[in-house]
Amino acid sequence: MSSPAALRAGGFALALGVFGLDRGIKAFVAGPLALQQIGLIKLLPFFDLRWTENYGVSYGLFTAESSETKLMLLAMTGLIACGVMVWMLREQVLGEILALALVLGGALGNIYDRFTRGYVIDYADLHIGTWRPFLIFNLADAAITVGVLILLARSLLSREKPAQAAETPDDTATETV
Repeated sequence: MSSPAALRAGGFALALGVFGLDRGIKAFVAGPLALQQIGLIKLLPFFDLRWTENYGVSYGLFTAESSETKLMLLAMTGLIACGVMVWMLREQVLGEILALALVLGGALGNIYDRFTRGYVIDYADLHIGTWRPFLIFNLADAAITVGVLILLARSLLSREKPAQAAETPDDTATETV
C-alpha cells in the first residue's frame, strides 16, 4: 500500500499531465491546425472541432467583458484551484486524490488560457444533428467534469457506516449492591 505522500505525488503528476495535455491540444488547435482561421472542421457525424473563445466560466456563465471582471474571474478561479490543491494535500484516499487531480489539472489549463489570452479556448463540439447536449468544451473542461462526477459518486456511494451501539451489559450478569 502506498503512503499518502506517494499518493498525493501521483495526484500532482496526474494534474500536471492533464495540464500538459490540455496545453498541447490547445497549442495544436490554435497553431498548426489554424482552427481560429478555419472556424470549423467536421470530423464525425456527431463531433466537430469548432473554434470558440469562452470569456466566462462553465457554459459561458459569468462572462467577463471588462478588464476588471476578467481579473476578478481569474482571481476567483485561482482561489478555487488553490482550494482544490489544499484539499488534495489533506486527502489520503486514492480515489479522491485522482478526482481532485483531474479537477486541478483542468482548472490550471483553463486558468493559463484566461491569464495569457483573456479567454479560454474551447474546440470540442459534440452534437446529434443540430442538437447539442453540451456547449463547446475542451479537454480541461472534460477533466474537471469527470473529476467532479467521481467525487460526487464516491461521496454518495461510500457513506461511512454509523458507529456500533455501545455494548450493552450481559443480561446474565448479576448486580452487586
